[in-house]
Amino acid sequence: MIDQNLLKSLSSSDKESFAKGLKELITQTYEVEKEFVELKALFEEVLDVLPTAIWVLEEEGEIFYQNSLACEIPQILDKLDFSQELRQEIELETNKVYLVQSSQKLNKRIISATDITDEKRRERLASMGQISAHLAHEIRNPIGSVALLASTLINRVELKNKSLVLEIKKSIWRVERIVKATLLFSKGVHCNKVEINPQNIEDELNTSISHYTYTKDIAFHFDFAKDTFEADFDLLCIVLQNFLFNAIDAIEENDQEKGIVELQYTKDSEFATFRIFDNGKPIENPEILFEPFKSTKLKGNGLGLALSLQIIEAHNGSITLLQEGKKGFEIKIPQN
Repeated sequence: MIDQNLLKSLSSSDKESFAKGLKELITQTYEVEKEFVELKALFEEVLDVLPTAIWVLEEEGEIFYQNSLACEIPQILDKLDFSQELRQEIELETNKVYLVQSSQKLNKRIISATDITDEKRRERLASMGQISAHLAHEIRNPIGSVALLASTLINRVELKNKSLVLEIKKSIWRVERIVKATLLFSKGVHCNKVEINPQNIEDELNTSISHYTYTKDIAFHFDFAKDTFEADFDLLCIVLQNFLFNAIDAIEENDQEKGIVELQYTKDSEFATFRIFDNGKPIENPEILFEPFKSTKLKGNGLGLALSLQIIEAHNGSITLLQEGKKGFEIKIPQN
């Protein structure tokens, strides 16, 4: 309050100066308030675009502020122990992993949660890759010895027992493929492009099918253009074998007694394109198709499609799940 007696004692010019100063003070106050509101809005916008969830809590635990990302994962707060300073990893039911940190400032608790799912996934894959590579090395030598013995045995057993030895050789061949794929995946892929005659690819795939064990009547239809193309022959054969074997396994797991697998190759000025279709069991979870060490099949170690993607990406190509029409995949390899 302004002292009335003081005002009465002022001259007209003093009163005028005082009024002018008071008006400027009020104007500056409004400008400061406006600037504060604008800065507060800017600050909240900055917090909203951060890739980190932010909460500010009152002493009683009530939410004083939270950004938009925090609003999406309120369950983080339910998993916290507020009795101590926090720095912990929390995994939600969505399989997302968050690094949560907390600190006390004045009478507020500030909590941040950063999504570290990809980082944890890379750590797990690195560990699993190291273990798998070690096991593959350990398995390779005894499997080589068994393969040699089986080759010797097939020439010595009676004719009625040769089919058993052939099945043993098929199983060994499959284990050797798994070992090779595991080592290749753990070391990384480097492609060596050469000009390929598609007939050689077809011959290699037919040979691979003869080594693969399945029980149902499956018809294989290969429709290959005659145009040559550039790719790494050995690596591309691994990719196409993986898709063929997945198709066979899907048919084996389906209720139908007969199966059809179609493989088409076409080429234009930009791409060599392979499309593979089958009438087997539908894909259950497309989201994990190319996740290493994850498989929905009864057979398989979860490396086939992950390695295939790694190989095609090394060619600067792409693999696409075909969602419309027949169940299948499209593989495109650029032709430079």
